[in-house]
Amino acid sequence: MKFVGRVISICGRRLLILRCDPAQLPPLNAQVVDRRLKPVGRLIDIFGNIQAPLAAVLCHEQCTTAPQEKLYAK
Repeated sequence: MKFVGRVISICGRRLLILRCDPAQLPPLNAQVVDRRLKPVGRLIDIFGNIQAPLAAVLCHEQCTTAPQEKLYAK
């Protein structure tokens, strides 16, 4: 598993915004899971500053992830 980032915001019902580590950027369309390996969604975009990138994750269902929770790519 590869660390994707920490949740910083929930937009609407199905979109999470994560703060990523620039040294460990995951590939687009990667499956995103939480620390219990429960599927959360799919990584759809990486954007923002090169030194502090952000990632957008589209959840499979309504987002129930807590702010500051770590998410991983499978």
